[in-house]
Amino acid sequence: MPNVSGGLVVSKIRQQTSWDLKSNLRYAQTAERVGFEYALTQIRFTASYGAANQHESVSFSQALLQGTERLKVIAAILPGPWNPAVAAKQLASIDNYSEGRIAVNIVSGWFKGEFTAIGEWWLDHAERYRRSNEFMQCLRGIWTAPDDEGFTFAGDFYRFRNYRLSPKPVQKPHPEIFQGGNSDDARNNGAEACDWYFMNGNDLEGFRTQILDVKARTAKVGREGHVRFAVNGFVILRETEAEAMRVLQEIQGKADVEAVNAFRDAVQTAGASTDNKQGMWATSTFNDLVQYNDGFKTKLIGTKEQIAERIVLLKSLGVDLVLTAFLHYEVDIEQFGKEVLPLVRELEAQGRGKDVTFEIEQTGNVYRKHTS
Repeated sequence: MPNVSGGLVVSKIRQQTSWDLKSNLRYAQTAERVGFEYALTQIRFTASYGAANQHESVSFSQALLQGTERLKVIAAILPGPWNPAVAAKQLASIDNYSEGRIAVNIVSGWFKGEFTAIGEWWLDHAERYRRSNEFMQCLRGIWTAPDDEGFTFAGDFYRFRNYRLSPKPVQKPHPEIFQGGNSDDARNNGAEACDWYFMNGNDLEGFRTQILDVKARTAKVGREGHVRFAVNGFVILRETEAEAMRVLQEIQGKADVEAVNAFRDAVQTAGASTDNKQGMWATSTFNDLVQYNDGFKTKLIGTKEQIAERIVLLKSLGVDLVLTAFLHYEVDIEQFGKEVLPLVRELEAQGRGKDVTFEIEQTGNVYRKHTS
């Protein structure tokens, strides 16, 4: 959801997208009506890279849930500014208010200036992810601890002694926990502590390698089959592929160069600090970063048939959820729901999305190694 200003691209192109609550309620209600299942609210504490204004994610998620009936909303949270006791209490209450429709995305943090501006310690990359791991363990533990014993935990960042939360969340065993990344630290967290592993856009081999690696790590810690995969994708749906590509070129051609370069400096410094030099955005080009989740790489750009085919390819790779972003939220959500989702369901009914070899033969060339 665009709960921060500037839309979902760092570009000066005209957008029919607003960041206020009234507009986002309309987007959420439209998404629910046309078949979307999840929405994500973003977390920013300070202005950065085109996002001059930011609504807080948890309260914003609660407002969206009050205005919808079936949509599940994923609230992004930063360990550091949030304590797991506060987050567990907030989210458990919202889960009760919404009858089981809140989820959480744990963001380890990439923007040093945000942390220092609000007086939070800026830990190095490995320590940020280790803190997030403890944070997720604590959320799960608080939500599921037996009422007679409560939750006890002794970590390096958080400590609890017989903490009893009441009421507990409606969802059982607990609200879904998302987290993402590309580094070894992020992949270990995905294997050990979350329910969903978020990925940025990538090429074909990048998706396959990342999914297989995280699955292998889950097996090593006894959580095989417990982690599902989600990917970010920016959608440009037009009557022809040529029209869609022209829109992409206009978005990138009108990029806010200063903002994109500043974003690149911040995130690629963070990525390069990881042990495997492969943190999120570590290899992203300038044009990739005009969409700040590498969403152009996911290739949901073209006709409705092309986009539907690419979604079932992603499904065959092991992707269970596609988090879509749009240029014009006012019209694009409804168009996607009415034109693309029915085609995806039709392909699934035909048995598509199960045979990875077949899907790569059909569609895979568009995802071959990204070079631009």
